[in-house]
Amino acid sequence: MRWMRGLAVWAAVLAVGVGVAPARAAGTAGEAGGGAGGGLSYPGSARIRGGRGDGRLAPPNPGPAGAPRAGGVGVAPAGGGGTGGEAGEATEADLSYHGSAVMRGGRVDVGLTPRNHGPADVSDSTVRLRWSVPLAAGAQRLPAGCARTGRQEVVCRTGALAADGLGERIALRVWLRGRPTEVTMAVDTLWGGGAVDRNRANDRQQVLVLDTGDAYFF
Repeated sequence: MRWMRGLAVWAAVLAVGVGVAPARAAGTAGEAGGGAGGGLSYPGSARIRGGRGDGRLAPPNPGPAGAPRAGGVGVAPAGGGGTGGEAGEATEADLSYHGSAVMRGGRVDVGLTPRNHGPADVSDSTVRLRWSVPLAAGAQRLPAGCARTGRQEVVCRTGALAADGLGERIALRVWLRGRPTEVTMAVDTLWGGGAVDRNRANDRQQVLVLDTGDAYFF
C-alpha cells in the first residue's frame, strides 16, 4: 500500500508540473517582450507595460512636444511654414468714384458711381463724403446704406464691386446749415473691404460747388 501512495503522490507532482510549465513559459515570454519593448503594443499606441503588473492600459507616450508621431498625427502639413506668406498677403483693388453735385438754396444733390479697376474683387466698401460747412441740424433723409457720421460727413456702402466693373449708382440729398453760396465737397474711400489700394489719386476727389443749380462734375 505504501508503494501505491507513493505512486499517487508522484502522479500529482507530474500533473502540477504540467500546469505550471505553460504558465511559466507564458510569463517568460511576457517578461522578454517587456524587456525588449517595455510592453505589448496595441493599436492607438496603448500598451500594457511589463513593470506595471496591474493589467490596465497605459496611455500612449506623446513624446517630446512637436515631435512627429506615427500615422501623421502631430506632423506639420507640407508648406505649413508659409502661412504668413502668400496666405497672409492682402488683395489689391483700385477703387475710384465719378459723379456730380448740384447745390441750390442750401440743398445739395449728389450722384456718384463707384468703380473697381481690379485686379481683385471687393465684397463691399465704404465711400465718405465731406462738406466744408456743417450739415443742417436734425435728421437727414438719406437712402438705405448711407448714414451721417459727423457734423459734416456722410458715409455710404458701395456693395460688391467686381474687378474691372462698375458698382450701383449712389444718389443722396443733404441739407447744409444756412444758405452758403459755395461749398467744397470731398469724396474718398473710408474702407476698401480689406483690399490694398495703391492708387489713391482716383478715389480722393474734391469739387467746388456753387449755389447756381448747375452740375459740378468730379
